[in-house]
Amino acid sequence: MSICVIIPTYNEVENLPLIVARLRALPLEDLSILVIDDNSPDGTGALADELAERYKGQISVMHRKGKLGLGTAYISGFKQVLQTNTAYIAHLDADFSHQPEKLLEFMKSIEGSDVVFGSRYTPGGSLDRHWPAWRKWLSNFGNTYARTILRIPTKDLTGGFRLWRRETLAAMPWDRVRSNGYVFMVETAYLAHRLGFKIKEVPIYFAERTRGKSKMNFSIQVEAALRVWSLISRYRDIQPLPRG
Repeated sequence: MSICVIIPTYNEVENLPLIVARLRALPLEDLSILVIDDNSPDGTGALADELAERYKGQISVMHRKGKLGLGTAYISGFKQVLQTNTAYIAHLDADFSHQPEKLLEFMKSIEGSDVVFGSRYTPGGSLDRHWPAWRKWLSNFGNTYARTILRIPTKDLTGGFRLWRRETLAAMPWDRVRSNGYVFMVETAYLAHRLGFKIKEVPIYFAERTRGKSKMNFSIQVEAALRVWSLISRYRDIQPLPRG
C-alpha cells in the first residue's frame, strides 16, 4: 500500500533530517516523502534537496517563493500527490510534535474509514506535560469552541497529523477552501464532515518542539476562532456524497 507523507517546512533545518530518518525507518515498503519548503532562510530547502538526491525516488521537494501559508502548502502538495497512484496521503509537522511511528496505527485504523485524525482529545490522547495550565485550557477551548459552532462530533479539529485515503482527498472541492493558517485544519475537517466522510480519531501525544522556533502565537489562534463562523455559510450548500 503506497503512502506519501507531506511535510511543510519553514526554518526546520535541525528537524528535517531527523524526521526523515524516523519516517524511513518505519516498516512501510512503499513510503515516499514530499517536503514543501517556503524559502526558509535557514537553508531547509537546500537540505531537503540534498536528502532528495541521497534518497532518489523516496523524497521529493516542492520549493515555494516565500512564506505563503500552511493552507496553500497543503493544497499544492495534495494536488501534486494526486497526480500519482499513491493510495494514502498523510501529513505531519516537522518539529516532532507528532510521532511518526503513529502512522502504523493510522494505517490500521483507516480500514472502514475515509480519513484518520491524530487526536489529543479522545481517550488516550494528551498534550505535552510541560505545557502550563493556561495553554492546555486554551487549546482545549479552541477545539470545543469550533466543534460547538460547527456542530461536528470530531474532538480534535485543529491537529495537523492526518491520514487520508486518496479517494477522499480527490473528492474534496479544494477550489473552495480559503483558509491559509491553522484554521485550515478546522475547515478541511468541517468540509469532510459535510461531505459525509467517515472520520476516525486515533489518540496521540502532542509534544512540545525541542529544536527551532514555534510558528504558533496568540494572534493566530484568535484569527482561527473568528474565521470558524464563516465556514457555516461557505459550505451551507454542501451535501453528503453518495457512498461508493
